[in-house]
Amino acid sequence: MKIFKLPDLGEGLQEAEIVQWHVAVGDEVGADQPMVSVETAKALVDIPAPYAGKVAKLFGKPGDIAHLGAPLIGFEGEDGEQASTSVVGRVEATGQVIAEQQIAPVASAGIKATPAVRALARKLNVDLAMVTPTGSDGLITAGDVNRAARILAEVGPQEVLRGTRRFMAQSMTLAHAEVACATIMDDADIEAWQSGARILLRLIRALIAGARAEPGLNAWYDSKTVGRHIIKKIDLGLAVDSPDGLFVPVLRNVDTRPPEELEQALGRLIADTQARRVPPEDLRGNTITLSNYGTIAGRYASPVVVPPTVAILGAGRLRDEVVARNRQPVVRRILPLSLTFDHRCVTGGEAGRFLAAVIADLELAH
Repeated sequence: MKIFKLPDLGEGLQEAEIVQWHVAVGDEVGADQPMVSVETAKALVDIPAPYAGKVAKLFGKPGDIAHLGAPLIGFEGEDGEQASTSVVGRVEATGQVIAEQQIAPVASAGIKATPAVRALARKLNVDLAMVTPTGSDGLITAGDVNRAARILAEVGPQEVLRGTRRFMAQSMTLAHAEVACATIMDDADIEAWQSGARILLRLIRALIAGARAEPGLNAWYDSKTVGRHIIKKIDLGLAVDSPDGLFVPVLRNVDTRPPEELEQALGRLIADTQARRVPPEDLRGNTITLSNYGTIAGRYASPVVVPPTVAILGAGRLRDEVVARNRQPVVRRILPLSLTFDHRCVTGGEAGRFLAAVIADLELAH
């Protein structure tokens, strides 16, 4: 049997979720005929047949996660080495209880438990990091694991994160482990804005002003070489909320495009993102990020910088506020701002000057 393995789908993606098979065992397929639809963290992808042949075996079913290089489909023909599948299926938990044995506890990642208790946790599909220990010196007991298993059974089955949400979880884990995040916050007084001003377009223009004042925030950082690439063009990643999770489509060359063209491109990009029509190439390669979370709720935040970028600007909810002007109280329209930066390669002074330039541009009348 000739084995076709999950190919490299680009972007360094290591896995994909099987969405739908378009072929079945026994089917004759032609070269380049779509065989299966998979969902990666970036997009839905149809994988074509590499050559003509007869399907002998399908590795995995819809909903399974296939890993890069794992067997995906088998064709009849000359024998080939059949690698063990990396498709992850459902692991059933059992109610079997393993008695604790008098064996020295093993500490791993700060978690103390005997081998028997760890085996019990695996049987019951309980993550020991979620268990509150009651044993001496922080030791997790079999009773602790069984109690956690009962609670999990009451709350119902776990929702396995797929597609975009899975990628988001992985990205946030990487960001938390790698980036030295720091956040500064301030307000922009936008009372002088003319009626009808588009807040998102003004934010983009202000971000461009910030990057011109401090180019080091429009950059990529390489942690392996401890170096940075300051990038001349501004490819803006725009955080877009959707029922499927967070997407960050990229608006290219925002610093050189006229406002009218930018407005049209922005509208198309947001609509395409919410409809899952954005091609993979428009979901990668941003040089800096903007999050307008204030359209939902929230005044200030600590937006997360995702490598290799080094900065993200967040805008909170607009509000009317009483402020002092010429030592007199007045009501002004206030836009709260939060700038998170990677302190490994961006200084506090650079971040402050960037944010000051953003505020200065936002406070202009037009």
